[in-house]
Amino acid sequence: MSVGNSEEHPPRTAGTPGDDLVVAGVSKRYGGVPALSDVSVTIEAGKVHALVGENGAGKSTLGKIISGVIQPDEGILTLGGRPLVLRSPREALAHGIVTIAQELAIVPGLTVAENVYLGSEVATAGFVRRRELRRRFRELAGRVGFDLSADVIAGNLSTADQQKVEIMRALSRNASIVVMDEPSAALSSQETAALHEIIRSLSRQGTAVVLISHFLSEVLSLSDRITILRDGHLIRTVEAAGATEESLIEGMLGRSLSAAFPEKALGEPDAPVVLEVDHLRAPGVADCSFALRRGEILGIAGLVGAGRSELARAIFRDAKVSAGTVRLGGVELAGHSPHRSIHRGLVLIPESRKEMGLLMGRSVRENISLSRLDLVSRLGWIAARRERRAVSQLMQKTTVKAASMALPATMLSGGNQQKLLFARSVMCSPSVLIADEPTRGVDVGSKRAIYDLLREMAEDGMGIIVISSELEEVLGLAHRVLVMRHGRISAELTGENMSQQAVLAAAFAETAPPKETR
Repeated sequence: MSVGNSEEHPPRTAGTPGDDLVVAGVSKRYGGVPALSDVSVTIEAGKVHALVGENGAGKSTLGKIISGVIQPDEGILTLGGRPLVLRSPREALAHGIVTIAQELAIVPGLTVAENVYLGSEVATAGFVRRRELRRRFRELAGRVGFDLSADVIAGNLSTADQQKVEIMRALSRNASIVVMDEPSAALSSQETAALHEIIRSLSRQGTAVVLISHFLSEVLSLSDRITILRDGHLIRTVEAAGATEESLIEGMLGRSLSAAFPEKALGEPDAPVVLEVDHLRAPGVADCSFALRRGEILGIAGLVGAGRSELARAIFRDAKVSAGTVRLGGVELAGHSPHRSIHRGLVLIPESRKEMGLLMGRSVRENISLSRLDLVSRLGWIAARRERRAVSQLMQKTTVKAASMALPATMLSGGNQQKLLFARSVMCSPSVLIADEPTRGVDVGSKRAIYDLLREMAEDGMGIIVISSELEEVLGLAHRVLVMRHGRISAELTGENMSQQAVLAAAFAETAPPKETR
């Protein structure tokens, strides 16, 4: 691989193992709106320091300031007692500060070793010395304990292994501080356990880890100290040993979270059926049948790869159906057209809002009105006043918080981005809503707001299907639960039979328990 510049990273002028990073009186504003206000925190060497708070609390902003991605409007940083001014991530790297973002910065076409030493390659006359690169990689992999091959193309790795590549890149640059933003958001439970051991290993080696996470159990398990932020303000920094999930939630919300889920409204057993799925077959779906009634919340659970999302896309006609029928209000939904499904009253909130849901660079207004432009148009042209009025009403109904409906979706917190999808769905006036991972990547406060919204929709007569990897979420919201395994419905659970043990037994069992009828 040829490189244009074989210059090594500049030597660190500050920051060696054992140095503490002090953030003192830091403030940051965007368009006059404070993202951080007079925040002070000390990141101790060799410790795991967590930042927690609702979306929009300022934790990612603080992480970006520490990483040199953005600069504070006020306040100072010191490292080892010396002033620290960071104008870019490269300057942060020169001081031993490395960031592993939620969106991994892997070059998919390069090998693992090339990714690890990207920008710090050993080169002669402009050409990388590959033998030396592999030697350095094997030495680092052995020291860290990662079982990765130097010559594998990084784009072919799992998300967890790509994360290992990012961590090795940080260690190859002698990082004394590693900032991790939602590192386990996209990982399986097994991959998450492996990541946790890596974080503990970094701490034992004297590296400070700044952990930004929505998962409070993860925070309590890994952290030495925890800083709670709310609306850009520092609430308190506590020792993790003396904290609980309840105390962290109280600090994040400014109130106790009396109940994680709203009380379930009693469904009508003789309510009309709004959705019928009969012997449906599609990629990842094998002969699924069930019915959904008006005002019912139906949960779908199962392991990763069980076919839950595939079933949702098949029903929505976003995947090719090979056999079986879907009836909406008693009328068959034929063809392969999500657009037709929407106009018939069936909407889908996809599992990834960034990849499959929102137009991140477009405005809040455009993202909401997108699904039914015909409702805000006249003679083929959008009626701006009608569109603004409709969007404003939907933002209020779904509690979307944005300074302006002209703001791009990328500027909203994760919870408000998710609620944008609900606002778009409500605009379609659907009779059936399928919500795939409705609270993925949102904080506890936004989760409760979304749960309340789902309950209100059901009380208004909408039939709702909730697909979630969080068993507590499925059981806390649903009136009835279907468990999937290998593309099939392996069990139907109702009433007292709805428990985590019953769901897991049906998800893992080779022989499914007898399916209840309704």
